[in-house]
Amino acid sequence: MNTSEQHIPLNRDPAFWGLNLTQFLGAFNDNLFKQMVMLLAVGPVANLQGIALALFSAPFVLLSGVSGVLADRNSKRTIIVQSKVLEIVAMALGAVAFWFNSLPAMFAVLFLMGAQSAYFGPAKYGILPELFRADDLPRANGSVLMMTFLSIILGVTLAGWLLDAANGRIWLGSVACVGIAILGTYVSTWIRRTPVAQPDLPITPSSFAIPPAVRQELAKHPVLFRTLVATSVFWCVGGIYMAGVNDLGKLQLGLSDSATSLLQGCASIGIGVGCVVAGRLSHGRFDARLVYAGIWGMIVCLVVLATPPGRNGPLLGQTAASIVLVVLGFCAGLFAVPIQVFLQAMAPDDQKGQVIGTMNLLNWIGILLAGGIHFAVARTLTAMNWPPATVFAVGALLLLLMAAFFHPRSQILFTESDVALADAAAANG
Repeated sequence: MNTSEQHIPLNRDPAFWGLNLTQFLGAFNDNLFKQMVMLLAVGPVANLQGIALALFSAPFVLLSGVSGVLADRNSKRTIIVQSKVLEIVAMALGAVAFWFNSLPAMFAVLFLMGAQSAYFGPAKYGILPELFRADDLPRANGSVLMMTFLSIILGVTLAGWLLDAANGRIWLGSVACVGIAILGTYVSTWIRRTPVAQPDLPITPSSFAIPPAVRQELAKHPVLFRTLVATSVFWCVGGIYMAGVNDLGKLQLGLSDSATSLLQGCASIGIGVGCVVAGRLSHGRFDARLVYAGIWGMIVCLVVLATPPGRNGPLLGQTAASIVLVVLGFCAGLFAVPIQVFLQAMAPDDQKGQVIGTMNLLNWIGILLAGGIHFAVARTLTAMNWPPATVFAVGALLLLLMAAFFHPRSQILFTESDVALADAAAANG
């Protein structure tokens, strides 16, 4: 039976907890492995973080479109469970790569992890409007995003600790990740099945890019298109930020791997809180004020982080940088939740998987570009003997450009299924 008809409270819905735990465990594994590899890729002469980020992002660019089509022609729950099985395989190969201490093999596993996550993404976000009522979507999205960033906190923090404490036996951490992937596969079975949106939807060459139906929808609704572009810019800045924090910690502040990972965790704490606050404040509507507050708050924080050291040393020490990163994350959460809910609610019911797949495609094009941008900027900063944290200024500039063209307006959220239910209620008197 449809959740909208049953009115199951979120906190008592097994599917809600199954989806949250599935996302938490998967994101934890992704971030633990990715952060360990990125820390190993940081060096004062050869900084290969950009390459690692690009390899992780490339499968999303290649597969997000077709993954969106698959999410609409199959049960999204089936896609979620299958992707978790693939995660077990990826984590096992990651343990082998760490056993041989081979950076190229680690990069190859990053690519595989990206492919698994690309397959998972459209089903994960596309199933939310099918499981929950429209007025529950802000809270549901806020909870999923909060669990995502809580997993990032734990994953990136534990990554640095493992590198410092393992004494060359970091493969043990990947073995634990295999167990976590198995647990994640189990909890994914708590998610109930939802109807297949378009069982006869064909897979064509255009499925690997932006499907024709989605292109037509975006042409009819420019606001939807601009929102997708804005999310792409946001995630491009996020990719630059993640590599930039490692640069700030290891190269500029001279911190250990564990202390540097704690800096990454600070922003994740802020994001988690910001997501919950945004979900609570949205009240079933798209509140553009939260989006604007998030954009300008992120810009200010990035400019502060990019401010060069003075004669007496860095403008920000470890403690001050941690505080700024928490505020930066909070502002990112304020931005992310309303945008995510807007895209889910405004996408036609029979195209939600494809629209989310298109969003993932554009987001990961942004992150892929972030890898190239960071690689080029890091080399330039090294050649010019400028502080590594100057890379944050590039992120601030990109957000300024986004603010120049993206001017959303607040509105009530609705979906086609909500309209149908309302019409049926009116017809029944």
